Amino acid sequence: LALGSTGGGKGLVEQHTQAAEKAGVEIRYGVRAGDLVRDAGAVRGVTWTDTAGASGTVRAGSVVLAAGGFEADPRLRREHLGAGWERAKVRGTPLNTGDMLIAAITAGAATHGDWTTCHSVAWDAWFPGNESNRKLTNQLTRGGYPLGIVVNSDGERFLDEGADFRNYTYAEYGARILAQPGGLAFQLFDATTRSRLRTEEYDMPGVSVVVGQTVEELAAGIDVDPAALRRTVDGFNAGIDRGIPLDLAVKDGRAARVEPPKSNWASPLETPPYYAFPVTCGITFTFGGLRADTCGRVLDDAGVPVPGLFVCGEMLGGLFSGNYPGGTGLTSGAVFGRRAGTLA
Repeated sequence: LALGSTGGGKGLVEQHTQAAEKAGVEIRYGVRAGDLVRDAGAVRGVTWTDTAGASGTVRAGSVVLAAGGFEADPRLRREHLGAGWERAKVRGTPLNTGDMLIAAITAGAATHGDWTTCHSVAWDAWFPGNESNRKLTNQLTRGGYPLGIVVNSDGERFLDEGADFRNYTYAEYGARILAQPGGLAFQLFDATTRSRLRTEEYDMPGVSVVVGQTVEELAAGIDVDPAALRRTVDGFNAGIDRGIPLDLAVKDGRAARVEPPKSNWASPLETPPYYAFPVTCGITFTFGGLRADTCGRVLDDAGVPVPGLFVCGEMLGGLFSGNYPGGTGLTSGAVFGRRAGTLA
């Protein structure tokens, strides 16, 4: 029984690895699955190749697919998510290229869910090596925007930073940033709000940040028109309902009545120094996947289970669309992983 995990995703994988080794599971690294092997209509294994050039086939009574989405393939991102998505930065593994999704569809699996949206976050835009950097997936995320404002390279706000708590908006705001000129935006804070930002994200070694003693100096550092940024900041500050006390523990209704509005936690940017954190779109995983029943059995277009084929994790379609509540992917993986594994 696991009550929790420390160390983020890395700690979770360490726990899983230890559990697998204790159960006698063989883990093969540097091996890439290829086609699904079928026998009289049933899935009975996979073909594989490894980094040394060897190839072969693993046969089994059934196969559980847990190979993630297609977020690491720029061509599939553009095809399904739309133009411009090839520019997104991959937050996690570069190996989730949709190979097994395609193999399953070829084997008769039906697709399901929203193939046009994904989980994507605000991601450090200027950090060197900011793609497929699995060691820094959490640290390169920039989730403190509810405390400040977000502007594009024209110095204009384009989203409601205080629409809800971070866990309910962070996974959709990456797409909003990607749609801005150059796929770039800046999270702005002053000395008051800067001190409240998460240390792991905003004080990591090498964090991309520009600091200015005035709004105009900050604008020059991020190559934004100073007059435009000054208008945005002044308009935002003037629109804040300062009669409502700031309360970060609840949706406090302390709004900035500007366009777009900031619905909660509106704090003025008026205490130097000012900080700008450049962000772009970091894609985590795609939402479209395979159709399955509640036990993780993969279904065909007629709704009939494909014999010997199961699915769990991000390959399972139909759970998310457009947005994502934080932590639910782990819940889905645990529930459908256990159900699929039990039947398999």
